Amino acid sequence: MRIMHTMLRVVDLEQAKSFYRDTLGMQLLNEWEFPEGRFTLAFLGYGDARENSVLELTWNWDTNSYDKGNAYGHIAIGVPDVYAACEQIRRAGGTIVREAGPMKGGDKVLAFARDPDGYLIELLEDVAD
Repeated sequence: MRIMHTMLRVVDLEQAKSFYRDTLGMQLLNEWEFPEGRFTLAFLGYGDARENSVLELTWNWDTNSYDKGNAYGHIAIGVPDVYAACEQIRRAGGTIVREAGPMKGGDKVLAFARDPDGYLIELLEDVAD
């Protein structure tokens, strides 16, 4: 068994794809429109979906907002340098909501960004322990 993908509902598919592709460096792997269902699915990731977990962005054509509730946490992305990743996101017009630095009570370096739909993205130092 493996985790295949994580799905997020988005209000503006082009803006969301731009954030994950241009700001976070993911590749657009597939995109399908379903006119009868009035939705579009876009799959993005850092590698082939047969070998890696990917992100599914779902755009329901007739929905202008979503209630995210209070159960959602974040998506974590491993980066070699959290400080540099924050600067890259800022240069691309993204929002950092927790500056890079050690986690409370630990020494792992992390930061948080917010995507265009308000979902949190954890940037986590991806180093071998």
